Amino acid sequence: MRGASLARLGSPRKQEVHASRAVEKCTESPERESKLLEGSFKLDKRKLVLVPVFLLFGLAAVSGCKKPKPIPPPQAAPPPAAVPAPTVRLTATPAVVSAGDQVQLSWRTTDATSVSIDGIGDVPTSGVKSVTPTQSTTFHLVARGEGGSAEATASVTVNAPPAVQVPTNTMSAEEEFRANVQDIFFDYDTDAIRTDAQATLSKDASYLVSHANLKVVIGGYCDERGSDEYNLALGQRRADSTKSALVQAGVAADRMRVISYGKEKPFCTQSDESCWQQNRRAAFTMDR
Repeated sequence: MRGASLARLGSPRKQEVHASRAVEKCTESPERESKLLEGSFKLDKRKLVLVPVFLLFGLAAVSGCKKPKPIPPPQAAPPPAAVPAPTVRLTATPAVVSAGDQVQLSWRTTDATSVSIDGIGDVPTSGVKSVTPTQSTTFHLVARGEGGSAEATASVTVNAPPAVQVPTNTMSAEEEFRANVQDIFFDYDTDAIRTDAQATLSKDASYLVSHANLKVVIGGYCDERGSDEYNLALGQRRADSTKSALVQAGVAADRMRVISYGKEKPFCTQSDESCWQQNRRAAFTMDR
């Protein structure tokens, strides 16, 4: 059996070479391996049977020689957590209004450090504000934070106020004059201005002052009782007292002309008090 082992290993010289190469591969004990190699050269041919022992020992030494494990590189620090970007929500209520109506803006943000609305300026990160847009508007909000910025818009439609319908004046100048300048009435046989007539003259004067281009004729009238001469004089006094009252109310005197008709042009022809009352008056007409 030993012969078979020696045959497989070859000549003693080859056995020594194999042992020497095995010992050179070991890096942990170079001196010990060198002594083993020198001792192997001094072996006696008669002791060649011990060569396999040395070979096995060298192979065991080689198999036990391992390269040191490499040191792993240091692990990189984990990246910092991402900062969330801001979020924003903006609403305008109601979305359709008429000119002059108020609109309520409402907004809410997250992860924002500053918030602004165009046309309004800086605002809190969340809030409510009432505005009165004069025309259709789109409100624009920008929220900024460490993670970036976000935007939101809200639109409001402003309807124009309805056009004011100006009534068309279909009255003639004469009709408008009669509608705004009223006659006044007197008691029997006097030219004194009654209390109710003073209120009427105040309205007449207001219209005449606002229509400075108008000129007026004031006619004095009487009922059928009395002579023609007496009633002409009484009618004149009634016209004059009416003109004086209008002058005191602010109407220029040169815009008014007076005339007395006495009892010549009655408004009513019946012979009773209700008809006579209609004839005792100061009447106004436009002076052409």
